[in-house]
Amino acid sequence: MTTDGFTQMIDDSNAFFAELKKNNTKEWFDLRKDHYNENIKKPAEFLADLMADDLSRIVGRAMKPKVFRIYRDVRFSKDKTPFKTHLHMLWSLADAGPFAPVYFFGTEPGDMTVGFGLTEIKGQTLARFRAFVDHWGDQLQNAITATGMEFSSWGAEPLKRVPKPYDPAHPYAELLKRKNLILQQKMDNSWRETEGGLMSAVRRHFEAVSPLRNLLNEKLSADS
Repeated sequence: MTTDGFTQMIDDSNAFFAELKKNNTKEWFDLRKDHYNENIKKPAEFLADLMADDLSRIVGRAMKPKVFRIYRDVRFSKDKTPFKTHLHMLWSLADAGPFAPVYFFGTEPGDMTVGFGLTEIKGQTLARFRAFVDHWGDQLQNAITATGMEFSSWGAEPLKRVPKPYDPAHPYAELLKRKNLILQQKMDNSWRETEGGLMSAVRRHFEAVSPLRNLLNEKLSADS
C-alpha cells in the first residue's frame, strides 16, 4: 500500500501534544522545541503546501496555506497556559473576498477534524447572507446535508431569535440566526489503511464539499 509519509507526523504530534497537555510550560517546551520544529511543524507546513496545490486545482483558483502557531494569545484569556495542544491548519483563497470560504484540518490526541465554511459574516455581508438563505434555503440545506458534515461550535454563537424582517417561523430560521457557516466532520483512523494515506483522505473530504462551495460561489458572491 502506498501512503504519503505523514503518518509519522501524526504519531509524533499525538505523542508530543499528549505530553504538552500535562506539562504546558515554557520550560518544558523550550527543551523540546527543536523536536517540535523538525518532526511536527516542518512536516505540517509541507502537508499544508501540498494540499494548497491540490485545492487550487479543485477550486480553480490559487489557495494559500496557513499552519497556526503553537503559541496561545493569552492577553484576554483566563487560561494562561502558553501553548496550544493541537495542530491546526487552514486554506483560503489567495485573493479572498467577503464570501470566500476556507478549508481546515485539525488534529490532537484522540481527535482529527476536517472542515469547510464561512468563518465570519457581519455587517452588509451578513444582510446579503440572510437574503441568500431566504431565497435559496432549499438548495443550501440540501448542499449542507450532502457534505456529511455538521455545524461547528467554533466562532460566533448564533442569535437567539430570527433577525428582522424574517418570519420567526421561517423554514430556515436556524440558518438565518447564524453569523458563520462553518461545517466540520470527525475523521476516524481508517485513513491509516487507505491508499494514499492522510493527504488523500483529507482531499476526499474537501472534494465532497465542492457542490456547497459552488452554490455559495454562484448564488452568494461571484467574487468568491
